[in-house]
This record gives sequence, C-alpha cells and structure tokens, in this order.
Amino acid sequence: MTNHRIETDCLIIGTGMAGCTAALELADMGIRVTMITRAEKPADTASSMAQGGIMFHAEGDNPAQLKKEIEQAGAGICNPAAVELIATEGPAWVEKILMKHLQVPFDRNDDGSLSLTGEAAHGLHRILHCGDQTGAQIERAFLQEISGKKTVTILTEHTAVDLLTLSHHSLDPRDIYKSPRCVGAYVLDRRKSEVITILAKETILATGGLGQLYLHTTNPAGARGDGLAMAYRTGARIMNLEYVQFHPTALYRETPERFLISEALRGEGARLINRAGAEFMKRYDDRGALAPRDIVARAIHDEMLREGSEWVYLDISHKPADWIKKRFPSIYKACLASGIDMTQKPVPVVPAAHYSCGGVAVDLDGNTTIQNLKAIGEVACSGVHGGNRLASTSLLEDLVWGVRAAQNVQRRMNSGRYDFPDIRLWEPEMEAVDRDLLTQDWMTIKHTMWNYVGLVRTPKRLERAQRILRDLADEIEKFYGDSALSDELIGLRNGATVAQLILTAARRNHSSIGCHYLRSD
Repeated sequence: MTNHRIETDCLIIGTGMAGCTAALELADMGIRVTMITRAEKPADTASSMAQGGIMFHAEGDNPAQLKKEIEQAGAGICNPAAVELIATEGPAWVEKILMKHLQVPFDRNDDGSLSLTGEAAHGLHRILHCGDQTGAQIERAFLQEISGKKTVTILTEHTAVDLLTLSHHSLDPRDIYKSPRCVGAYVLDRRKSEVITILAKETILATGGLGQLYLHTTNPAGARGDGLAMAYRTGARIMNLEYVQFHPTALYRETPERFLISEALRGEGARLINRAGAEFMKRYDDRGALAPRDIVARAIHDEMLREGSEWVYLDISHKPADWIKKRFPSIYKACLASGIDMTQKPVPVVPAAHYSCGGVAVDLDGNTTIQNLKAIGEVACSGVHGGNRLASTSLLEDLVWGVRAAQNVQRRMNSGRYDFPDIRLWEPEMEAVDRDLLTQDWMTIKHTMWNYVGLVRTPKRLERAQRILRDLADEIEKFYGDSALSDELIGLRNGATVAQLILTAARRNHSSIGCHYLRSD
C-alpha cells in the first residue's frame, strides 16, 4: 500500500441523514467538505432503512408535552438541555429543510393536510411519514441536493481506519503538549488497497450505530461501532453505552437477517398476540402494545420463554387489505417474499438490537471532548435519549445536531486559524488475512453479546462475557497488527473494542434502568 494526502475544510465520516444534513449546510456556507462511506453507494445507510417516520408536531401539541414524553421514555435520565433543544428547534428545522428546501414527499390526507401517525409512548399523533420508506425518501432528497454542490466530494468504498490526532500522529514530538486535537483520519481506499491521509480542519463522525455486534439486529452491515472505537482510541469521552435499545418487532425468518417491522404498525392498531392467538401486552403494561420499546421487547422475550416459542405474532390483518398495502408497501413486500401475506394472517416477530442510546459524549453543537472533532447521529450521545429512545426521535436528532454542528464549524472557521501538521505515513502489513478466523471471531462476539449482554442481563452473564471478550480482544489486536488491512479486519477490531465498552458500562451500572435491564442471578 502507498499513501497520499488530501486536505479539506471538513471531513464527514458517514453519509446518513446526520452527515448529509451537516454536509448540505456546510456546502451552502461555501465550506469544502469531503464525505466518506465504506459502502458502495452513499444511500446504503441506517437512515435509509428508517421506516416509521420523523417527529413533527400535532394540533394542540407543545414543546412541554413533547419534552415530558421524551423524558418518560428515556427512563428519567435524559439530558434536559438536549431534550429542550430538540423539542423546541426540531419541528422548525423539519419544516424549513425537509419540507421547503428538499420537498420530501411526506404523506398527506385527501384534504391536503399532513398525514400524522402515532407511535409507542407518544401521547399524540405527531409522526410524519412517507409510507414505510420515510428514511429512504429523506436520504434520497439529501443526496440528490448534495450531488449538485461543487464544494462536496463523496468517496465511496472508503473505510476510516483511525482518527488522526496531534498527540498520536504528529511528526513533531512537542505536539504532545498541546490540547488533544483531531486533524483528520487515515482512510482505506478499498478499490486501490491504499491507505490515504485525509487532513481536515474539522472532522465530524456520523458513522451510525453498533447493532452488528449482536446476533439479531435490524442494522445494516456497517453498523459495527467504527466511529465509537476510533473516538475511544483518541481519548474522547464515551457514555451511556449500556443502553442498547432492542426493537420489539423484527420479522422472524430462517435467515440471519432481521427485517424491521415498523412500530408504526402498532401505532395504526396492530395487535401483539402469542401462539395461542391471545393479546398479552396488557398483562405487562397498561399501555399495551404502545408501551415504550424496552417494555414491549422484554414482554415479548418473557412471552416467548413462557410459551417455549421462538417468536410471537404481530397482527394487522383486521385492517382493510388495500389500506395495508398502501400504508406499508415495503413491509408488505418483505413479508410476502418470506411467504407471509400480512393482509391475511399475523406476522412472526422477535426483538432485535436496533439503536444505541449512548455513544461519544457531545454538547449541544456536537462537540466531543477532543478539539476539532464532532459526533452527530447515533454514534453520538447528546443525552436526548437517556436510557431508552422515544420512537421517531432519531431522525430528528440527526437533523438538529447536523445543522448545529455545521453552524459551529462555520463559526470556528471564521474565528480560528488552522495549520496542517506533518503526519506519519501509514506503515502497512502484508500478511494475508485468514478469513475463517475473521468469521469465527465475529460469531463469538455476536453470540456473546446476544446471550450475555443483550435484552436481559445478570451479573453472572456479564462476568462470563468479560472473560470471553477480554481474551478475544487481545487475540484480535495481535491479528490486526500482523495482517494486511481490509474493511473486514477494521470492523472486527472496532467491534471487539465496542463490545468491551458496552460490557464495561453494563457492569458498572448496578441499577436496572431503561434498556439496561438487570436481573439478579
């Protein structure tokens, strides 16, 4: 591998909604942006997979009620300042950027008014949607707009290897005395098998989540905690990682992939029933199927154990067939491809790892504890979600923090001076990667996290996980140091790091809160 150098104003790692929001805002300010994604196509993101919708506001709604519902769903440990921000600023940005600027085709009623739906733990119908393809429509609109911006460059099949900091990578040994500062990243150009150095005045992590650490997940292949691991290695503060949200309803099928069955189905009246055909959620919570996600997911888990079954059912077949096909076209097609006509019979569902409520600690402008490094979207922890995310807040958080991060970058560039340091070139290893070891190590991580650090945790399970993951991480680090670089190897190293971070957070928190559900042995 050779090494060459790119200089840019702002490096954005990730092309989901958070990264796209920041990129579009920066482009409109005339700031040069380089976006990278490990995927073949920029639209291959978790944002594109978001079915349900984005939080807006309903008639009679107000920020105080919205804040209350976010904090209730978050188990009372949300960051009040972050909740205040998203509740007061969020709907205005939806209207300005998504509706007026990008003209996202949100569903409307026959009279032309916005079609708003309800979701779990929301007291009002305030969710905007585009059928069951809300994320895909928003992502498509962003990327179409960004593609026309001359100041934005998108590099696909480029995997971030590590963030560059003065203290770790500068050729000037005296730079260790300066405040910790990020100056870009080493990036693997997978087409050329080459590590390039991208130097940036400001770097924004928008790398998404970590669901691929678990055996069952609704997340795309790249959601393996890359941004978290890189930030951790720079010394950035990481917080709330024990709060991993499991979506209650993913389509159960024989293959490992778990297709998300949107919470919007329950918002539209779908019933959760057991193998005997009986509704069971009222036995667990007075709110029934619209209780917060952690409660519903654990109820399903317990019902499965009680019945000795591998799934429960979600039934919306009592609704008109034409309405179901129009309202949930993607879900209908996915179920049909698995031999299930959801207009005629219930859909088998299981919980699956879905969203990380914790992440890289950030302030209200997305700043991390490392100078010139920001984090936005699921990789970040603004504190909005506390111990459990309220449905349809994630896309809104992407939008609000994407805008604010871009505005902060502009203020910094207007007031500060930047100089690019001399950085050590990447030193490659050439030993071929043993792909069987990669596969085996990944399966060990996935099974360990699912069985011991999953939906229901106990002290003994966490202790066993520590023994397994600690030894495995040591082996993977040796493996990484000796082998030729690849996307798969980078992901494995990051996955092992983040699995340990989640485990450590879970072991330190002795209280059962929100997504972190702890039972005694």
